[in-house]
Amino acid sequence: WLEYEISADLYKIAGDRLIMGAEMFEADNQLLLDEYLLSEYEADKFEAEAKLWKNYKTDYKPLVEFARKNGLPFIATNVPRRYASMVSRGGFEELDSLTAGAKMCLAPLPVSYDPELKCYKDMLSMHGMPGMGGKPNENLPKAQAVKDATMAWFISENLPSGKIFIHFNGSYHSDNYLGIVHYLKLYRPGIKVATITTVLQDDIGELGQESRGLADFIVAIPSTMTRTY
Repeated sequence: WLEYEISADLYKIAGDRLIMGAEMFEADNQLLLDEYLLSEYEADKFEAEAKLWKNYKTDYKPLVEFARKNGLPFIATNVPRRYASMVSRGGFEELDSLTAGAKMCLAPLPVSYDPELKCYKDMLSMHGMPGMGGKPNENLPKAQAVKDATMAWFISENLPSGKIFIHFNGSYHSDNYLGIVHYLKLYRPGIKVATITTVLQDDIGELGQESRGLADFIVAIPSTMTRTY
């Protein structure tokens, strides 16, 4: 709901200078998404063929329909999940075997990777799956990085001068100005980026100390709020 309201207000300000995009669509679905936005076929055909998240109809369909109604581009920014899985299993080197056509759905190779960035270091301690010899799977944050890099690449490639791009993604991809933001600054030095995040709190009267500095705009949500995913 909040993503929709912000988009609608931005459209009032920016009009056709606004471009929309989302993690929830993988880059190899761009043609399908473009055809739907141009009203080539009905929603049931699009939804049957696209790789949609479980909460698409409640959460992201309103965004796509807003873009369709107002003739706005909607960019599928995320890496196809099969390629992220390849990296998770065998590292970035696994991507070298892909065809030229497949690599068009990725950030340019080789992907720059800094294992010391907090978001990637934290993944090993929070979600690190056992690897060889019981050690953490060091390829897991690399899979996250290829997602971040690819989303940043497609934002950068679809952001002409004078336009505004609003991108929807899970908070871990942009909190602390890391993830996507880190790669955006590599691909487009000097780019202006503002981030928004939400945090769950029992009491929203004052922002928790641990949440301060996560983003430019931090919205505290009551922990009792219904969630769809």
